[in-house]
Amino acid sequence: MNITLSGASGFIGTRLRAELAGHNIRAVGHKTGGWDPAVLRESDAVIHLAGEPVGQRWTSAAKERIRESRVQGTRRLVEAMASLPQPPRVLICASAIGYYGARGDEVLTETSAPGRGFLSEVCVAWEREAQAAESLGTRVVRMRTGLVLDRNGGALARMLPPFRLGLGGPLGSGRQWMSWIHIQDLVALFLYALEHPLSGPVNGVAPEPATNVEFTRALASALHRPAIFPMPSAALQLMFGEMSEMLLASQRVLPRAAEAGGFTFRYPNIRQAFAALL
Repeated sequence: MNITLSGASGFIGTRLRAELAGHNIRAVGHKTGGWDPAVLRESDAVIHLAGEPVGQRWTSAAKERIRESRVQGTRRLVEAMASLPQPPRVLICASAIGYYGARGDEVLTETSAPGRGFLSEVCVAWEREAQAAESLGTRVVRMRTGLVLDRNGGALARMLPPFRLGLGGPLGSGRQWMSWIHIQDLVALFLYALEHPLSGPVNGVAPEPATNVEFTRALASALHRPAIFPMPSAALQLMFGEMSEMLLASQRVLPRAAEAGGFTFRYPNIRQAFAALL
């Protein structure tokens, strides 16, 4: 299969590219501005991951970069697809469970309405641009990814040093739900979506979300360390500004579309995931 992969040098893209080694891959950099239709010519599928990192202090300029890279970047991609005599048959566009906003204990599935706030607004606009490719006859998957766990990158890699020193603990109240996924399961889900008739929104999360307290206890247990130093909400707001909302948001998201489509998770619960990773 001829696959165009944007964000190929990023955290998820690097792992995904390695798993796609048996295919003909056209790798596009992590930050994509305009799209040259020639890059897409003869592509059977596009996996679109490129975007400005969300894990930074949300200044006005950073928020504009985050929004622009996702919304305008995806619009330009679809415009380039539309200019081709034969558009790609499949578009898998990254999105995020930020779509749902902070929802407390509410169980969230692909049919749940969007939430409120900056990330929710970005995800709604982002997905709208990707969905426009359906008018070209392209099957579109909008992959709403949760917290991706990999010891060599992402949030977990940043958590490990303090937890290994016994300095880890819950964030805020610790009661907020965290919807996570092992990196191997996420990569496998992208591959499954390439080859099976999934379409529309797909929650890229494990079937058993954990509260923040459960998550930190499981991590500490896997490292044989205590987890007794909570991080107060006020301290998170001081350190991260508006981005602290993302760290404290409660999102109890389930992967109904993936499971209904026949996908099987290798690491369904957090203790299994940490045992494999650590």
